[in-house]
Amino acid sequence: MFGDTWADGVGGANWRSPVALYSSTTNLNAGVTFDGAAGAGANTQGTAPQLWYYPHDAYFTTVIPSDVITIGSRMYLHAIVNGPQFGAVRWTELWKSDDNGATWQHTGLQFPADMAGGKFQCITWGLGSDGYVYIYGTGFQRDKGIVLYRVSSTNMTTLSAYQPWGFANGSWGWGKPVTEVLSGGFGEMCLRPLGGKWILTWFNAPAYRIDAMVLNTPTDNLYTATKTTLLYGSEWGQEDASHVAQLYGGYIIPGSTLSDLHLSVSQWKTADNSVYHSEQFRVQGLV
Repeated sequence: MFGDTWADGVGGANWRSPVALYSSTTNLNAGVTFDGAAGAGANTQGTAPQLWYYPHDAYFTTVIPSDVITIGSRMYLHAIVNGPQFGAVRWTELWKSDDNGATWQHTGLQFPADMAGGKFQCITWGLGSDGYVYIYGTGFQRDKGIVLYRVSSTNMTTLSAYQPWGFANGSWGWGKPVTEVLSGGFGEMCLRPLGGKWILTWFNAPAYRIDAMVLNTPTDNLYTATKTTLLYGSEWGQEDASHVAQLYGGYIIPGSTLSDLHLSVSQWKTADNSVYHSEQFRVQGLV
């Protein structure tokens, strides 16, 4: 799943977001290759279509995908509605697909932009063995900490079913007033259950890098959890295997393991827009 996309370069023709590609790659070490685009009217040779119609105008500047989860045969996509400019979130919303991402329908669920003090705009989630979906959320401005929610996987479309993890009366618990679980400036995040653990990767905006934590459960104390830097930001012309200029994102590619982790990392040369793409990185030895 990808965000802003143009036919000929940033700010050019045929602005689309979100778009999606699909892959049958099983050997991640050989590099992910894509078989085609998802969305109504897509084919293996054509341009990836925007997954649903809306005009990119003064009201709906753009709609950015936040994270996708598959529960049974249904896919859910959390999307961030921006307007009148990028980073100004009007609300976020939940979409669904029952045909492997080929077509998408709105579930009717919208999340207010100020939910959890503006920390439920950019989210990531994973399905636990207990039937709950665990969600880390932050703002879309890369200047906020994160909060934790959970929702039953059978009740994804009911706003009141989303329970915050909070601290009150001397203890943490579900349903208590939402409490920040880790301070900082979080950008794009990716939470996944993996290898009997949970892994969270994120763009650490103040430190200009992509970090990771391996957790036993999403309710672990994130302040004391071990943080590992996976990739460092750098200046253009100073890149190497672990330093990437103007990096962001850092999403875990399906098929990864904790000891052999593959990430999709975005890169944008904002000075002249000559670079605007995603790259695959392999990280070995995290655990």
